[in-house]
Amino acid sequence: MSVPPTSPTHRAKSRVTRRTVIGAVGAVAAGAVITPTVMATTGDSGSADTEAEDTKAGTTTETFPKTRSEAATGEAPVEAAFPISHLAVRWSGTDATVGGGIRLRDTDGGEGGWRSLGDGGCSVANGGGVLISAGQAAGYELKAPDGATGLRSLALDCQHGPDRRVKVPSDPTRVRGVQYLTRAAWGADESLRFKADGTENSPTAFYPFQTITVHHTAMTNDDPDPAATVRAIYQMHAVTNDWGDIGYHFLIDEDGRVYEGRYSGDDGLPAHDKDGKVVTAFHVGGFNSGNLGIALLGTFTEQGPKEAARQSLTRLVKVLVRLHGVDPQARVTYTNPVNGTQKEVAEISGHRDWMATECPGEVMYQELDRLRTAVATGR
Repeated sequence: MSVPPTSPTHRAKSRVTRRTVIGAVGAVAAGAVITPTVMATTGDSGSADTEAEDTKAGTTTETFPKTRSEAATGEAPVEAAFPISHLAVRWSGTDATVGGGIRLRDTDGGEGGWRSLGDGGCSVANGGGVLISAGQAAGYELKAPDGATGLRSLALDCQHGPDRRVKVPSDPTRVRGVQYLTRAAWGADESLRFKADGTENSPTAFYPFQTITVHHTAMTNDDPDPAATVRAIYQMHAVTNDWGDIGYHFLIDEDGRVYEGRYSGDDGLPAHDKDGKVVTAFHVGGFNSGNLGIALLGTFTEQGPKEAARQSLTRLVKVLVRLHGVDPQARVTYTNPVNGTQKEVAEISGHRDWMATECPGEVMYQELDRLRTAVATGR
């Protein structure tokens, strides 16, 4: 099944976002030069008067909301100046969420019941952290997990902020096969990759491909605005976690749309440089270089992904293993090219194979054997 023709909304009044396409590259030798047809322009475009000129040049202008944020510390109730679409919560001292909770407050002052912070999703270094869908709440109150210190939170509005006008391709760009939304097309604010002094927070570094790791985001299923969720993940990873960018190379929503993740420049396949090396991202602490991370949007602890997401994951992984000439059913010894640390894992692994975490969820983890077989056999 191909990726559905509709793309996620970034604002109700906005046009459908543009998509680009990557695909089954065949058995391309590892290290071969990769030349996509067109790559998206990711900078802000300026005024609407440039739109006709942009279209002639192969781009058009889309409108995205600038992400708004308000930070807080501790457990005191918080009221935000905007509707909260997502809430990033971080703490030190433990990576567990046991004892932690959140209570949301709506616009008329009504409070919901206390609910768990969840299982923590993907583990983060130096403590714990979660990203929660807040459903346009007006405020919130937190309880710190048992043993946690330094509780801090960031209310995010990824849907209703001031307009940002961004150039995206006016026509789909193609390599072959698997469609994806470029960073520009899901509304990535590239300024988040830079520090206040203008230097890049996490400059790109590229290493030969070794493995693929599958994650889930441990967030809401049946997400009504997955592009906004990708922007929230980007904000948390780049700014709250101080990683300088989104931690995954690709993300896939429940309808099978594929999103370009970690910035890798504009001279190669997404997640790669022109020589086929993989950009280092931030998805498995201590084992990131040469390890390509794909995250499924949603929580797959008690249910699996929808068929559209499952098929997109299979097709994307098939493209990647053929590109790099590896056996999807093999076990390999990963060697960190930076410090020499080694770990034996499956060529296509789950996050929990690398460290203590529930990710990618129990049900999705059990599906990895089926994924490896489908990639290897085409069935």
